[in-house]
Amino acid sequence: MVQEAPLEQTESGLVPKGEGWFVVNAKEARWYEHDAFGSWTRFEGETRFKEIGVNIGVLTPGQPSCMYHGEEVEEDFLVLSGECLLLVEGQERKLRAWDFVHCAPWTEHVFVGAGDGPCAILALGGRYKEGIIYPASELALKHAAGVEQETPNPEEAYARFGRPREIRYGGQLERPS
Repeated sequence: MVQEAPLEQTESGLVPKGEGWFVVNAKEARWYEHDAFGSWTRFEGETRFKEIGVNIGVLTPGQPSCMYHGEEVEEDFLVLSGECLLLVEGQERKLRAWDFVHCAPWTEHVFVGAGDGPCAILALGGRYKEGIIYPASELALKHAAGVEQETPNPEEAYARFGRPREIRYGGQLERPS
C-alpha cells in the first residue's frame, strides 16, 4: 500500500514531505517567482518526482518561460489561459488557451508571454538525465530567451540570471482588472 505524503505548510505554501501520493490545490502549493522567467509551481518538495516533471507557469507579455532549449525527453504543454508565442525549431507560433504542444525529444523550444495579460501553461515532461542543449538562436535572442553561444550546460545558459524566489500564490492566474 502506498502511503500518503504529508503536506508541510511553509512560508511560501504547501510542500509534500517525502514520497507517496498527495493532493494539493495549485493556489495553495509553493510557488516560485523570477524577474526574467515569470512564476510557477512544480508541486514537489525536497523529494523530486522520479519520472515526470509537472508545473504550471505564468508569464506576463514578453516574458520567456526559460531559455530556448532541446532535451532528450518528450515534453507536452497545454495553454490554460491567455496568449503566448511558441518559439519552436526556429519558427514562431501564436498560441491561445487550450492549444496543446507536443515536443518530441530534442525539439528546440521556449514559450514567451503575449497578449494583454498573463498566460498560464501546464507543462509535463520526462526527467532528462544529461541530455540538454541550449542552441544559439537569433529568434530566441530577439525574445530575450536565448544564449549567444551554444552550450549543453544549464549553469552557463542561466549564468547571467539570479535564483528564483519562493513565494505564495498571489493571483498570477487572474487577469488584471
